[in-house]
Amino acid sequence: MEETNYSQPTDSGLSDDLISDIQLVPAGTGQRFLNFLIDNILMQFGLSILTGMAVGVILALLFPDYMFRLSENPDTSNNFDWFIISYAVGIVNYLLYYTICEKAFKGYTLGKLITGTRAIRDDGGELTFKDAFLRSLCRLVPFEVLSGFGGYPWHDSWTRTMVVKSR
Repeated sequence: MEETNYSQPTDSGLSDDLISDIQLVPAGTGQRFLNFLIDNILMQFGLSILTGMAVGVILALLFPDYMFRLSENPDTSNNFDWFIISYAVGIVNYLLYYTICEKAFKGYTLGKLITGTRAIRDDGGELTFKDAFLRSLCRLVPFEVLSGFGGYPWHDSWTRTMVVKSR
């Protein structure tokens, strides 16, 4: 990827003539793929276990008869309800993990922190909550993950954001 120059005003409030150039280098496809792997492993083996247990407890409290019937017949492979619940938990995990991490940690997720990258707006500014949420929502589009191999994933282009090297 090629280097891109973005200008950002300094905090001193001086005139537009005093603008510092900041070198922003877009993250490579390999770094972004590693971000994806690290973040998804974390979500599937960490966050999903925790939220799955929480959903199980909530269902047991709210619908004890349903959970009792489920415990009597543990073969849930044909249970459409269980599939819908699992799918909904996965979507919520995806939205929560990426939105909270990218907003609260200034564009970083665990994967981005490890690979030395971060998400920012195209103008070089920090992500807003709306930016982080829309990026997360765009990731739910079927086959969106494959767009990353083209260099500029849909969740970046649709939200006018980018992932850059931070170190």
